[in-house]
Amino acid sequence: MGTMTGKSRELADVMERRKVDVLCVQETRWKGEKARCIGEGCKLWYNGSDNKRNGVGIVLRKDLVDRVVEVERTSDRLMTMKLEVDGMLINIVSAYAPQVGCDNEEKEAFWADLEEVVEKIPRDERLVIGADLNAHVGEGNTNDEEAMGKHGFGRRNPEGQIVVDFAKRWELIVSNTMFLKRNKQKVTYSSGGSNTQVDYILVRRGRMKEVWDTKVIMGESVAKQHRLVVSKMVMWTKWRKTTRAEKRTKWWKLREKEIQTQFRQKVLESGVMESEEGYEAVANKIRDTARELLGVALGKRGREDRETWWWNKEVQQAVKEKKEEKRQWDVSRDDESKERYKKAKRKAKRTVAKAKNKAFQDLYKRLETKEGVNEVFRIAKQKNKNGQDVQQVKLVKSKCGEVLVEERRVQQRWREYFEDLLNQENPRERRVTCARKIMKEVEEIAEEEVKTALKKMKKERRGDPITSRWTRGLFWEMLGLGCSQS
Repeated sequence: MGTMTGKSRELADVMERRKVDVLCVQETRWKGEKARCIGEGCKLWYNGSDNKRNGVGIVLRKDLVDRVVEVERTSDRLMTMKLEVDGMLINIVSAYAPQVGCDNEEKEAFWADLEEVVEKIPRDERLVIGADLNAHVGEGNTNDEEAMGKHGFGRRNPEGQIVVDFAKRWELIVSNTMFLKRNKQKVTYSSGGSNTQVDYILVRRGRMKEVWDTKVIMGESVAKQHRLVVSKMVMWTKWRKTTRAEKRTKWWKLREKEIQTQFRQKVLESGVMESEEGYEAVANKIRDTARELLGVALGKRGREDRETWWWNKEVQQAVKEKKEEKRQWDVSRDDESKERYKKAKRKAKRTVAKAKNKAFQDLYKRLETKEGVNEVFRIAKQKNKNGQDVQQVKLVKSKCGEVLVEERRVQQRWREYFEDLLNQENPRERRVTCARKIMKEVEEIAEEEVKTALKKMKKERRGDPITSRWTRGLFWEMLGLGCSQS
């Protein structure tokens, strides 16, 4: 990415157009361990250090946001996410290896962390690693057939040999090298006239049949030098019964004054208001009139993208022109196309800045109104929800930390948990000496004692119309004084 600043909405647009469900990003350069929505329903989980270097992240489309089971942030170069999709567990690893010029200690620490992460993942769970490994595995696979195909790019370097050895140890395979492609569909990094392959997607060797294709998409790169690597995978899951969405009337169209006038005239012309029929009959006729005039929609109402509402047609056009000029420059590589690309890039940046400024000014004006108070609370509540890693807890873990998916095993785990919780004996203190018995008559509770105790109660407790009356009445009944004195 180079940096995520100013690119999040464009990234979401790429995912929506290319139908990318899961996206691993590196070099985000955002500090902190957070999550946030970036538009089009897509959500980004990221991890970065305070020095604004490195940084990794994972982006999911809206259909998978609620499927997150666990997020583990190992370092600013490595993070893992576990998804549950119809009874199947998928582990996504986003990694960013140190560059060739980094010291050996940093490289060894990265590979040690990556091996520890892979070791924790059970063999029966899916594993997909999307990483910028800053290594060249090269072309050909002599003596390395179990770890890669023969359709790589360039020549292998020492870092590339580390990648191949890592894949062999953990029974992984580099999917980029398994498919015959043109060179431009293999090159993931281009700078200064040199083309290399440094970004890879690794999967388990036994699951390679689920990978149908892996290639580089030209013209879809958000960063200047790196290109988007896409792998098409088909994973068979259990059949799940789906419910058909209910048709909903588009009542929100009544916000427009012209539509309000038309709707009012339609209702008056139908004679509903003068009808002597019951309430239900009149209400049904009004609903039928609304469906006829306003129309119906399937499912939930399509809401405005509140995270990036500045993404208007002008911005989309400017970004589209920038991508087109970038595509032309990748093909021709002459000074004229490069200058046009730079010009289009500057134009897109200015257009985005203007759109953001106007959108925020409109937002501030709305917040200053009387109705804006509710808007403030809504924004704060939504911000808090988007910042959570896991939206809702659906699954439980075994004693060993394994995520349980099957209903029978989940029920058994809950049974074990409550058996341990409710049948556990707590240590008891034994008295050395026996208590001394006092043979004495106990005085009755006086009325003044009860009144003093009630006065000492908290105001919230005494002010409760149910609790306070019931408590006082119970006291007087116990004393045999009658409820009238309460």
